[in-house]
Amino acid sequence: MSLFKARDWWSTVLGEKEEFDQGCLCLADVDNTGNGQDKIIVGSFMGYLRIFNPHPVKTGDGAQAEDMLLEVHLRDPILQVEVGKFVSGTEMLHLAVLHSRKLCVYSVSGTLGNVEHGNQYQIKLMYEHNLQRTACNMTYGSFGGVKGRDLICIQSMDGMLMVFEQESYAFGRFLPGCLLPGPLAYSSRTDSFITVSSCRQVESYKYQVLAFATDADKRQETEQQKLGSGKRLVVDWTLNIGEQALDICIVSFNQSASSVFVLGERNFFCLKDNGQIRFMKKLDCSPSCFLPYCSVSEGTINTLIGNHNHMLHIYQDVTLKWATQLPHIPVAVRVGCLHDLKGVIVTLSDDGHLQCSYLGTDPSFFQAPKVESRELHYEELDIELKELQKIIKDVNKSQGIWPMTEREDDLKVSAMVSPKFDSVSQAADVEVGTDLVPSVTVKVTLQNRLALQKAKLSVYVQPPLVLTCDQFTFEFMAPEMSRTVAFSVYLKGSYTPSELEGNAVVSYSSPSGIPRVIQCKFRLPLKLICLPGQPSKTASHKLTIDTNKSPVSLLSLFPGFANQSEDDQVNVMGFRFLGGSRVTLLASKTSQRYRIQSEQFEDLWLITNELIIRLQEYFEKQGIKDFACSFSGSMPLQEYFELIDHHFELRINGEKLEELLSERAVQFRAIQRRLLTRFKDKTPAPLQHLDTLLDGTYKQVIALADAVEENQDSLFQSFTRLKSATHLVILLIGLWQKLSTDQVAILEAAFLPLQQDTQELGWEETVDAAISHLLKTCLSKSSKEQALNLSSQLNIPKDTSRLKKHITLLCDRLAKGGRLCLSTDAAAPQTMVMPGI
Repeated sequence: MSLFKARDWWSTVLGEKEEFDQGCLCLADVDNTGNGQDKIIVGSFMGYLRIFNPHPVKTGDGAQAEDMLLEVHLRDPILQVEVGKFVSGTEMLHLAVLHSRKLCVYSVSGTLGNVEHGNQYQIKLMYEHNLQRTACNMTYGSFGGVKGRDLICIQSMDGMLMVFEQESYAFGRFLPGCLLPGPLAYSSRTDSFITVSSCRQVESYKYQVLAFATDADKRQETEQQKLGSGKRLVVDWTLNIGEQALDICIVSFNQSASSVFVLGERNFFCLKDNGQIRFMKKLDCSPSCFLPYCSVSEGTINTLIGNHNHMLHIYQDVTLKWATQLPHIPVAVRVGCLHDLKGVIVTLSDDGHLQCSYLGTDPSFFQAPKVESRELHYEELDIELKELQKIIKDVNKSQGIWPMTEREDDLKVSAMVSPKFDSVSQAADVEVGTDLVPSVTVKVTLQNRLALQKAKLSVYVQPPLVLTCDQFTFEFMAPEMSRTVAFSVYLKGSYTPSELEGNAVVSYSSPSGIPRVIQCKFRLPLKLICLPGQPSKTASHKLTIDTNKSPVSLLSLFPGFANQSEDDQVNVMGFRFLGGSRVTLLASKTSQRYRIQSEQFEDLWLITNELIIRLQEYFEKQGIKDFACSFSGSMPLQEYFELIDHHFELRINGEKLEELLSERAVQFRAIQRRLLTRFKDKTPAPLQHLDTLLDGTYKQVIALADAVEENQDSLFQSFTRLKSATHLVILLIGLWQKLSTDQVAILEAAFLPLQQDTQELGWEETVDAAISHLLKTCLSKSSKEQALNLSSQLNIPKDTSRLKKHITLLCDRLAKGGRLCLSTDAAAPQTMVMPGI
């Protein structure tokens, strides 16, 4: 238990799923008993008005039935409640309730009960004002120095101040330059209204200036308070505080001086009557409400400030005097006298937690038990310490800094892809052409050992593959429970994806509150995007993969792609992607080689990768473990560079189109301003073909916007094809130089750093920076190259020549014996095996 928690005197929870704000709480002797005891008045956005008079039997008791004096449903949302002398002819206190379109004033009275049920309270409507504008907040006081009664000022959502002299409407004035309403308060000493405008400055308006200014009902909407009769509304003083205000409070404990307190988003300010800053305090936490009140020290003011860290801070001027913890985040705080207890702090949260508390401490009475004294055997302790150090050293050597111990996971995720297509395809809005697009069902199963809450499953596949549903949320999972979700995957676009691998990621929090993420990968079938096709004898792009085993029948490797029209041709197979491109696979009858050929370079990737995976699976089933693939041909960098140039050209084109669209948009707005000025002019002037120019510019803007969208679609498809070609180049480099899995992972991290391409951060500059780092670290020739620093900022390059040069240099250094690594020894120059030396 914390020592500085607020001491709970009385508390309750108001309603169910109701909402409250800073104006919904008020403390006053609303039933005019005259004994100095305050009542708690609370209004909610659901329209419920409640009045409480707490009488706890002992400290910390909850609310009893007799504590609630009144509960009534007013139907309209209650924005603010205030108590004052609002009825003419009497100085009794009445309750003012502000709704969005109405102001109601009630009298609250109690009838002495004759039976055990106690006293009965009721409210009576004295009068109401229907508002022409939507209200935001209100303030009250003796405007103009009137005696014995209070006037009400309501601020509307569009910045109009409406003054009501009790039962009658006085006048309404618009605040100049108002965009959004701010907090509003009335200073009786200077007879002025103080608010914070949208310009983030405190503004003060004299009541007399408001009263004699131009009537708001007669103003011109387009020329606010510049035309029409009467005086202009002039601000008395302003102070720029540089932030939006949450609340304003006027404090005056003697007639000689008063202070204006403003609570900002990061600071609170104390101002003099003339707007000069008396002091300010920078807050450590985001505040939620505040209340200045009197201080025991002469010349100082105490302030209660609640924040979003469940804390209530008490400041004496700028000095923090006390900090206490609350069980909720307060949106309103008041201090009053309840049940003969003075200085009770009343707080209200936005979800209806109402608490009466006082300041104090809870001293801890815990005493540590005495420890039995015993003799220490230093020799045994030294032996135990050495054993522990040896265990720690062994663990660090074998497993790194964080030991990965084998343990039972809290959650296990598994994915299963259906071997058959869906009987009814789930494909919708596909752009593939005339082919019937199939869909396949994937089931993801979650098995948890412990109770979990709000586990979220996210599934991702490579575009243009799409999912029928990619987000699943499990609010609660009981221990030893299994949950299975199913979704379908299908091809939506007319081009091929860069990968057939999907990823299911589950994020959850362990019972101890530690956030964790677990993922599971699944592989989609090739037949989802590919159909059997007619083999082609000629092709623009060809690859030959060498193996160390006898060739395998293609019918046994690809049983679902056998072409019925070809008889006894087990060494040739054709594939046709749903987008239309074709790939041919040939197996040599005499040598241990396989050839893949296609008209498009990037289309070779999926079939080549699928071939290697299926060959590995085939020989593993045969019990052969020394199967290996290799590539001995020339690296197809020229074809790869053509795809890079095409992708870069689309990026440059998109940049030009966006600049041109920005220019046309500026021109369009300029023409609009010129036309608006002509239309507002009292003396009509010819348009001078501005309307024709506006229409032509509008058509240009629409055409450019369409061109930008079309270029973005082309860029997205080009990036997908570039990723496919990049995967193929990485695979060929790995087979060419017989790279290990870790080295291939380094290449993938360098060549495929981005999941998506943007104008701000593109593929070319990112890959160029990564390859340059490899060339200057693990693939460097000398220490001079290592001394070159890379640029800290990535910008779009002028062309791709530098990138293509670096990729060629990377392949050249790998061919000469360079090896990829990321260890601390990577900075040492590699020993190059030079030909002929």
